[in-house]
Amino acid sequence: MRRFILIALMLLSLQASAQVNMTVQLPPTGVMQKAQLWNILLVSGAASPIRVRVELRITDSQTNQPVLTGASRIISLSRGAKQLQVADVSPIDYEYLSHTSDRNVNGLLMAGTYTACYSVFLLSGDASSLIAEDCLPFAVEPVSPPLLNNPADQSVVEGNLPQFTWIPPAPVTIFSDLNYDFTIVEVRKGQSEAEAMQVNIPVYRTGHLKDQFLNYPVSAIALDTAKSYAWTVVARNNTQFAAQAEIWGFRVKGVAKENTVVSEDTYVQLKRELDGSVVAFSGALQVGYNNDAGDAKIVYEIISLDAARSIVKSASLPVEPGMNNINIPLTKLSLANGRSYLFRLKNSRNENWQIKFVYK
Repeated sequence: MRRFILIALMLLSLQASAQVNMTVQLPPTGVMQKAQLWNILLVSGAASPIRVRVELRITDSQTNQPVLTGASRIISLSRGAKQLQVADVSPIDYEYLSHTSDRNVNGLLMAGTYTACYSVFLLSGDASSLIAEDCLPFAVEPVSPPLLNNPADQSVVEGNLPQFTWIPPAPVTIFSDLNYDFTIVEVRKGQSEAEAMQVNIPVYRTGHLKDQFLNYPVSAIALDTAKSYAWTVVARNNTQFAAQAEIWGFRVKGVAKENTVVSEDTYVQLKRELDGSVVAFSGALQVGYNNDAGDAKIVYEIISLDAARSIVKSASLPVEPGMNNINIPLTKLSLANGRSYLFRLKNSRNENWQIKFVYK
């Protein structure tokens, strides 16, 4: 028993005499390589050289899930200060705990917010004891946020269904799942675009966009030619915020409606993209659709183009390969005289073929 107590006292004495102070020199934010994680200053108070190992554990600050761990080689510390860099601790034994981690030794960390915890272990034979530890937060952010492209700031847009485009943040290699949130708000009198974006209810908002463009949907609230609007996009890595673009303003000029009255023996061809033309139907909706997809059945909707954007009718109908003349009776649908509607069908390719019409 006395022997075990003596050994324990010797180990405690060795640990006390081998006190090590650690200062981690980690950039608080920005693009970061894994090599930058190992800029560490160690100060030893031991009278003689000691052997230590540094271990690192990185966790996602948002989910508290571990991302990766790393263990240095054995390092010899003499009394005084020693500045460590990646070459001094290599080879490093990494363990990747997230499938989104870049496994290249010199790779970049993925965009996000993290906590890095460092531990220094004193080695004595086969035994090791913790003599210093420190945790600090850091964030990996793109050098450049998303850049808005079109429509230009303070421009007047032709048509009520503008297309919005932007340039992705840089570098894109720090994103494992780059996606965007898109938002449009009305700018009221006396407001700046930034204030409107902060306090006003969005006119239209959507998320997890993979492309760098968005066509304003016909099913959304119609943009008013008498109002001003502001728009922006937010880049995310999976669900975690990465960067926000500037906030730009625009107005819509609109397109004059071009009404076409359809006779009983005329079928109007459906289009992929909507323009300003509006067709007038009375007893029945008569449209032509080229079934290039070879579907046996398609699904269609008739949507009211008032503020509620309610679906008046939704159903499926059989089609044949090639050109089809589709005839849908309207008299039993309780459509309002003179009101505008949208007819839209979707095929197996997820293509929308559509047309605006007025019920007479």
